[in-house]
Amino acid sequence: MRLANQNYIMHDISQYQDFFIDYLKNQNIHKEPTNLYEPIEYILGLGGKRMRPVLTLMAAEVFDTNYKVALPAAMAVEVFHNFSLVHDDIMDDAPLRRGQVTVHEKWNLNTGILSGDAMLILAYQYFEQYEPAVFRDLAKLFSKTALEVCEGQQWDVDFEQRNNVTIPEYLKMIQYKTAVLVAAAMKMGAIVAKTSEKEADLIYDFGLNLGLAFQLQDDYLDAFGDPETFGKQVGGDIIENKKTYLYLKALEFSSEEKASELQKLFSLQLEDNSEKIETAKTIFNESGASKSTQEAIEMYTFKAFETLEKMEINAEKKDILRTFGENLMGRKV
Repeated sequence: MRLANQNYIMHDISQYQDFFIDYLKNQNIHKEPTNLYEPIEYILGLGGKRMRPVLTLMAAEVFDTNYKVALPAAMAVEVFHNFSLVHDDIMDDAPLRRGQVTVHEKWNLNTGILSGDAMLILAYQYFEQYEPAVFRDLAKLFSKTALEVCEGQQWDVDFEQRNNVTIPEYLKMIQYKTAVLVAAAMKMGAIVAKTSEKEADLIYDFGLNLGLAFQLQDDYLDAFGDPETFGKQVGGDIIENKKTYLYLKALEFSSEEKASELQKLFSLQLEDNSEKIETAKTIFNESGASKSTQEAIEMYTFKAFETLEKMEINAEKKDILRTFGENLMGRKV
């Protein structure tokens, strides 16, 4: 087992972002046929916080391995994440992604499907840069995670047609759709660093709980975020009648009359949604669902911090991971 080297200096989040973006820019993705590879370059170039690849680089350095060793694995995570966005946008018929036209709108539906497929394969190819034992562990984790993300997406689609979604079902859906990739991104850094299985599993659990907190925060910000900083349409989930944690908690806490009003509201498709959004937000606040959602975000963040205490890394590294979690909990975007 490799205990943390007390003198190993880690970088900060913005540095990891810069390292990853430099690596991304040096990838030779532009090949023939242009209509297959250009959409891949386009979606990867749209920006975003690059949270997942940053976590892979950070996790490698937590376990005393230079971030450079983790760059191909981080790239695989980012390519896979963007593949899932291309296909999600097709399923949601979304016109915009990160403020820009979505791939299927800019090109066409078939190009979106095929370029997405190519990205999934491209993600696997990045693991080929590692020795066989590391490649095996990365590919095994990646296959499990990719399948779980698909399962989570299907549950998300299924829930749109159901009026009896439970809180445990919803939490399982966001765990699979969002949290498992955050967790896998961290564990990949641990695998590349060749740390012990115990430590790799602990950092996976840390990432899983952070991922759950992140998605619940996303649900909350969708309704109550600042339109200037959120980067997506505020109230989008309400417009789309998505049964988020906020919605489910509001049903649980409301009187029969208010619950019925909310259910009716979430069956409407309107041209102008401003009144619908304000009414839903009022019910979320008055029922206590908003407060309950914030408490859940805090609970999962602290669960992640409890996992840190079990890890055999020095206090400074625990502080860096804790700060990252705190920033995630307090984010506005």
